[in-house]
Amino acid sequence: MKNYTSFSSVHEDISNGTVTCIDLTNDYIQKIRASKTNSFLEIFEESALEKAKKVDEKIKNKTAGKLAGMVIGIKDNICYKGHKVSGASKILEGFESIYSATVVEKLLAEDAIIIGRLNCDEFAMGGSNENSAYGNVLNPIDHTKVPGGSSGGSAAAVKEGLCLATLGSDTGGSIRQPASFCDIVGYKPTYGRVSRHGLLAYASSFDQIGPLTHNVEDAALIAEVISGKDKYDSTSSSKEVENYSQVLDATKGKKLKIAYLKECLSNKGLDDEIKSGTNKFIEELKKKGHTVGGVDFPLLDYVVPNYYILTTAEASSNLSRYDGAHFGYRSSKSQGIESTYVNSRSEGFGAEVKKRIMVGTFVLSAGYYDAYYTKGLRVRNMIKTKTEEIFNDYDFILLPTAPTTAFDIGGKIKDPITMYLQDIFTVHANLAGIPAISLPLGQHSNGLPYGMQLMAKRFDDAKLLAFSSELMNQKTKF
Repeated sequence: MKNYTSFSSVHEDISNGTVTCIDLTNDYIQKIRASKTNSFLEIFEESALEKAKKVDEKIKNKTAGKLAGMVIGIKDNICYKGHKVSGASKILEGFESIYSATVVEKLLAEDAIIIGRLNCDEFAMGGSNENSAYGNVLNPIDHTKVPGGSSGGSAAAVKEGLCLATLGSDTGGSIRQPASFCDIVGYKPTYGRVSRHGLLAYASSFDQIGPLTHNVEDAALIAEVISGKDKYDSTSSSKEVENYSQVLDATKGKKLKIAYLKECLSNKGLDDEIKSGTNKFIEELKKKGHTVGGVDFPLLDYVVPNYYILTTAEASSNLSRYDGAHFGYRSSKSQGIESTYVNSRSEGFGAEVKKRIMVGTFVLSAGYYDAYYTKGLRVRNMIKTKTEEIFNDYDFILLPTAPTTAFDIGGKIKDPITMYLQDIFTVHANLAGIPAISLPLGQHSNGLPYGMQLMAKRFDDAKLLAFSSELMNQKTKF
């Protein structure tokens, strides 16, 4: 069977009878079993084939939904009723969800086929997928490299062709950075655009679910389906969802204004070739008649520290529910309630998660709350305000997705500062709550890809996707 890289080609072959949903699902199951990348933690074989059979019947009866024939994997922090979910953590070993995330319900309602759960950094904490309790994910382009994180399995599975698309979560770049490393599209919607109900929380004011795909058209279609107000998530927006997939030509022929952050391109951690490629991309945009201007963003050096102060504080609160007493892993050494908590959490959580819980607890402690957390909230507000000022004059902000291409497995994991600085260009969008997308437009001389990132103002998702589609269709690598 052919290796599909677009839903349009899948839909065409299903329509002309070349392939069925059962055929597709079985083919993907065999590919997952043969894969060496450790992208999937579990194949939902029984439920996926059952759904595929029902979708084939609905296609025959012409009652199928808009995602009929799309085989999707979900990150292992998104709940699916009757299926295991662990956040790639030992502390949720064997746990089965009793309800489905809103995004899962919406996918199933439009006849998507959910094929399995994907490996990730434990509780989405990491940028290389080396923090999973179930082993590293290997980059399908080069197995000696990381796929990025925390949605490393989601990105690798799409690139390797183990499913057509995946869902990931993005707290500080966890969709976009692995998309950059694996040469695919990764889209983080505006905060509140997609319900977080059924997502294992890391940092509730940052987390957002989004798609990883081969192209913008598929990302737009999935986003269109999963977006919207949800009564189970009070932070979800009631703002009307546009038909993203139907307005992808909205920017065609228009001359737009794009800003780039001067401090990003002069950052000493930015790879020279990525800097050169970004400059070439800027010149190409100018040739097409767009206005591209450099703007000052003096807060760049504060975005990573600000992000880690606030997200660790939220993680400390959110992860307190995993105590060994109510569900999930419980230590066999426990004797009494206190030892149950201490031993279960010590044994159940990995090193990176424990480190972030401890930092977050310190940040929220009585003597340091104002010095760190309250001040962090003020800095976040400054970042949001400065970003909104840029969007008063520009349609988009352009910057590289990551400062480097995919790095060696084990190459940075022992240096937390270097690892955290991998987020320097992505956390901005989460702090400001704005939509952002990584486009696979860069090719390094080392043979590895890198992404170009675009950000737009809040709820300008349709415009961002339209311009991204236009850029992708030019098929130019920088």
